[in-house]
Amino acid sequence: MSLEAQAFIVFCLGMVVFMGLGVPMAFALVLTGAGMAWTLDFWDTQLLAQNLVAGIDSFPLLAVPFFILAGELMNAGGISRRIIEMARAWVGHIRGGLGFVTIGAAMLMASMSGSALADTAALATILLPMMKAHGYPMGRSAGLMAAGGIIAPIIPPSMPMVIYGVTTNTSISQLFLSGIVPGIIMGLGLVIAWRIESARMTGVQRDEPMPYKDRLRVTAKAFWALLMPLIIIGGMKSGVFTPTEAAVVAAFYALMVALLVHREMTLAQLHGVLTRAAKTTAIVMFLCAGAQVASYMVTLADLPTVLTGWLGGLTENPKLLMLVMMGVLVVIGTALDLTPTILIFAPVMLPIAVKAGIDPVYFGLMFVLNGTIGLITPPVGTVLNVVAGVGRMQLDEVIRGVNPYLIVYLAILLLFIAFPQIVTAPVLWLR
Repeated sequence: MSLEAQAFIVFCLGMVVFMGLGVPMAFALVLTGAGMAWTLDFWDTQLLAQNLVAGIDSFPLLAVPFFILAGELMNAGGISRRIIEMARAWVGHIRGGLGFVTIGAAMLMASMSGSALADTAALATILLPMMKAHGYPMGRSAGLMAAGGIIAPIIPPSMPMVIYGVTTNTSISQLFLSGIVPGIIMGLGLVIAWRIESARMTGVQRDEPMPYKDRLRVTAKAFWALLMPLIIIGGMKSGVFTPTEAAVVAAFYALMVALLVHREMTLAQLHGVLTRAAKTTAIVMFLCAGAQVASYMVTLADLPTVLTGWLGGLTENPKLLMLVMMGVLVVIGTALDLTPTILIFAPVMLPIAVKAGIDPVYFGLMFVLNGTIGLITPPVGTVLNVVAGVGRMQLDEVIRGVNPYLIVYLAILLLFIAFPQIVTAPVLWLR
């Protein structure tokens, strides 16, 4: 057996064993990479250390901590709450109104923070108690919030797309633009699914219709929140600032609104916001560092070429190739979180897609979308755990509640495979 084949076996077994033992993902990646280095007779502690540093030594990755900080500031400074209040003022009185509020708020918040976990936590914290008080089934409500929360990595700005762009050397600006239409379609899919679900609910209370004067007043209070995505996306589209600079602008804007406009956050509270953002950043960056070790060894073992040989016959049929690769990623997404999936498998799969004539930006959007669906797919299902934790619910109840929306997302994924122009055409138009 060749050294490359042995390294591939070490990679697969290492990840399965370490994850099964409950080893944190970043450490599992480093240990697996070290095992591959030993198998390839390429053991060098200095090389491992250099790759750990190289994994986070990237200017575009600076966008990650600033988008994380922007999300924390949004929640602490009342921006998220005002978005939800505005959505509730306009659609809270219709049948299933609070569900539509959830979807609308999720899409608006997605255009500001780019973090599925932050958006989901904010939605669940504010809306789950409301929906419980109005008689909504908690499982279905929690499932809807989990499904709405994962729109954040698709609609720009998106932290996973930043990581994907850095990892594969793909234009982050174009990746951002590619997510606008798919994100809207995801929201519409949730609207249709919730409409069907809410029609079968009984005993649910509705809000009293609000006079238009009051609706406009609530909307005016959300003005500064609504201005944020226009500044971020408009600034990148016009070339005023790069995606990395956009993250800094988003964080600074959220800080100014929280301190000076809404005045719901004090300087004393800022310490806690910065601490939470720093902890989350440390987790993401350590994942990037650990994944670089494993990714370097994967490249050294020439696994992309091996995988190309296995899938070589499919390069003549791009749609079939996409279907197969997305199917593989669906399986991977049930076991790995989104960030390590991007860091390890994107550099391996992208060359195969390019060889088949698949647009790199389109492939990036599909890759991130597929990994995002994994956030609401057991057994990992990070977003499911967030909702269950915030709502103090059993995880299996949230899983049952999210299943209808999971089916909707898989149908949308197949739609994009069948008609890639849905993704590529808007990008060409927006460039």
